[in-house]
Amino acid sequence: METVSENKCFGGVQGVYTHASDATGTDMTFGLFLPEAEGPVPVLWFLSGLTCTHENAMVKTGAQAYAAQHGIALVFPDTSPRGDGVADDEAYDLGQGAGFYLDATQAPWAPNFRMESYILNDLSDLLFASFPLDQSRQGITGHSMGGHGAITLAAKSDGRFRSVSAFSPICNPTQSDWGQKQFEAYLGSVEAGKAHDASLLVKNLDAPLLVDTGTDDQFGPLLKTEALVAALEGRETPADVRMQAGYDHSYFFVATFMGDHVAFHARHLKA
Repeated sequence: METVSENKCFGGVQGVYTHASDATGTDMTFGLFLPEAEGPVPVLWFLSGLTCTHENAMVKTGAQAYAAQHGIALVFPDTSPRGDGVADDEAYDLGQGAGFYLDATQAPWAPNFRMESYILNDLSDLLFASFPLDQSRQGITGHSMGGHGAITLAAKSDGRFRSVSAFSPICNPTQSDWGQKQFEAYLGSVEAGKAHDASLLVKNLDAPLLVDTGTDDQFGPLLKTEALVAALEGRETPADVRMQAGYDHSYFFVATFMGDHVAFHARHLKA
């Protein structure tokens, strides 16, 4: 692991690091905010959306201020492998910047696009070996594609995450152009994508859930929030889906409600 930068931030340190990933076969970059607190500290993962890097949420959400207040670390992974030798596509919603937090099985994506393994294993192993983070107190959140990833990875992780939240998540990708195209490319079929569909997996989620989506989200028809709401009916574990009046899909929306989400995770991570 190499340090790209470390800067004082709200009493803690915002760092950016690179490392060689066995999962993706590439160098990967991530951001990590460590609060000024005696470790090990709880950790909240933030998974970003289409076209983003590790940097978008790190610089646009103001999350560090809230994390410092609650004594929580923040992890900002990249959204895909990158590099000249890594498969890509001209479209913004496939290839580099659009990993969908799954492990691809189809050429040309399979050698590098293994973001599920990268998040849950490779990067996790590095973080908990290298920084004062409490592996028993993890939460996960994300925006758009990353909100979908937060729900699906948590649902697959058998209690690893104590709390889950999402901003404008893609909720039903097997029924959306944001999903069908990617599942065909990465997995070979939409049918295979059912193992990565938030609305189908949320029944397996055993952690409290908070979801915020804007009523004026320009991508609303692609998100299919109603499918997630329907899937949550009758769920015993607390789940709250809030439709926020007038907000769109932007990071202004995420920044507005970031304090709510960090406080939500803090209640469960520090209990």
